[in-house]
Amino acid sequence: MPLRITKSSEPIKVEQIVMTLYAVPGIGKTSTACTADKCLLLDFDNGSYRAKNRGDVVQIAAWTDVTDITEADLKPYATVAVDTAGRALDVLSAHIMKSNPKAATRAGALSLQGYGELKAVFTTWTKLIRSFGKDVVLLSHSDEQKDGDDLRERLDIQGGSKNEIYKASDAMGRLYMRNGKRVLNFSPSDTAFGKNPAQLPPIEVPDFADKPRFLADLIAQTKTALNTMSSQAVAAAGLLDEWQIAVNECDEANDFTGMIEQAKALDPSVRDNAKKMLVKAAKAKGIAFDKKAGMFIQAEAAA
Repeated sequence: MPLRITKSSEPIKVEQIVMTLYAVPGIGKTSTACTADKCLLLDFDNGSYRAKNRGDVVQIAAWTDVTDITEADLKPYATVAVDTAGRALDVLSAHIMKSNPKAATRAGALSLQGYGELKAVFTTWTKLIRSFGKDVVLLSHSDEQKDGDDLRERLDIQGGSKNEIYKASDAMGRLYMRNGKRVLNFSPSDTAFGKNPAQLPPIEVPDFADKPRFLADLIAQTKTALNTMSSQAVAAAGLLDEWQIAVNECDEANDFTGMIEQAKALDPSVRDNAKKMLVKAAKAKGIAFDKKAGMFIQAEAAA
């Protein structure tokens, strides 16, 4: 079977994403997740009964409850929510230590080998869910820590696993209360994690009876933003390909100097790279850029 190569001139369409939401208990993480499109909730925390707008739920007691999940099982759903990611990793840790004694320390915690297995298994599992054509929503409690006068918010997830959650997430937002209203904010700050590819402003969380597809709409906006970014990347690659062809035709110092104004007129997204390509191509032909004169000259003359 031939290798499937996506050329630089072709967009990579984003069809499924991983979105992480985190907050202190009681803010409404589960209820918010249930407003995702055709959501199936995997309830590791056994707290789904508190969600006012609860949809279909699978109550999880052991990791083996989700290891055999199939595409057919998920056919009626568009989104799989994990409530919570921290508890899911705890359940997975217990499964790993039971299956592989070498993955545990004498104190009953994961060893370094165990943590490696934890990351690998959880990452592979989330990729499996996405391969079924489903969006994934990871819910997490937040851990608030004092740092001087600042209160820092972090994912309440064991060890280095929180870094894996951050890397796997296409978008990450925190729920909090402001002036008696719930707010969802995807933008990172000095004191909180966040990923905001759609550049969404802080959003006041509505009454879900009025907006039952609240999170579904935000996921759709995020996908649109990621696909727009992909299209922009394709356009930029095309411009740079054309620029490289033009640069390759330059032979003399005057040829390269003549390209300077064209470089300044390029789209800002490619301008810096185009200038670097111009200087690099000139250097390869023994031509240097004289910053003081603002022009290219033969290297011998520069010396």
